Amino acid sequence: MALQSSGVAFRKILSHFPEELSLAFAYGSGVYRQAGPSSDQKNAMLDFVFTVDDPVAWHSKNLKKNWNHYSFLKVLGSKFITTVQNNYGAGVYYNPLILCDGRLIKYGVISTRILIEDLLNWNNLYIAGRLHKPVKIVAMNENVALRSALDKNLKSAVTAAFLMLPESFSEEDLFIEIAGLSYSGDFRMVVGEDKKKVLNIVKPNIVHFRELYGNILQENPQVVYKIQQGRLEIDKSPEGQFTQLMTLPKTLQQQINHIMDPPGKNRDVEETLLQLAHDPDCADVVRLGMKKSLIYSSLKLHKMWKGWLWKTS
Repeated sequence: MALQSSGVAFRKILSHFPEELSLAFAYGSGVYRQAGPSSDQKNAMLDFVFTVDDPVAWHSKNLKKNWNHYSFLKVLGSKFITTVQNNYGAGVYYNPLILCDGRLIKYGVISTRILIEDLLNWNNLYIAGRLHKPVKIVAMNENVALRSALDKNLKSAVTAAFLMLPESFSEEDLFIEIAGLSYSGDFRMVVGEDKKKVLNIVKPNIVHFRELYGNILQENPQVVYKIQQGRLEIDKSPEGQFTQLMTLPKTLQQQINHIMDPPGKNRDVEETLLQLAHDPDCADVVRLGMKKSLIYSSLKLHKMWKGWLWKTS
């Protein structure tokens, strides 16, 4: 459940920042109740993401307003900060441990263009994965491309989860699968702390997951959604699976193609996905594809950070 009167509190925090935001949202245990050790909502740090069309201009204004929020990079100016934001890490620049309106907050800044690409293609699933779970949208402009990409990201999460689930399952099974996507791509392989974390996110927030995904599930022609019983049945025929595989994000499709395509064969992705749709191990291949996507993107991020550290040392 979202914090009482959180909308006003969040907008108040937002008023301390430059206004040019295409999207601002708050997420995590400070916004929605979680079970387990991070359940102290009142004192939990608030996490925000600010999406901006022009990061150089936005950081320039924010440096004037909130100079003390930035690390030593502030002396190098907004252009340099934007270069770090766009080229190192997941396209997000974070200012952590900021006291704002009596609350401890952390905020990340990402360019609208990079976010849209991640939402559509799952380039690294960092912010796209956050947006698979309920968040509190605090501000949003009329950017049609962004709104469409946000919707596509949710549909992609549902499709990926469908491909990894059996023919019949509960809402909770689906939401746990979706919430686990950005951990290892396979909820069964999420272990220890991360596994608890996923369950702690989903169990107290089934209502919010339902709000987020209800329309998508009701409008999907491949699903029988029994709302009263909280159960779903999906089309597991080769034709149904092929339709689902063809709508997956590009990065995941490419990883699946690498897994399925023997060296030197160079089949196109559509041919590979058609073969996979008929394969009894389809779910396992999609799981492996998710895992490889996440490993690939974390290696890419690791390389970027090593490059950044080398340049700055």
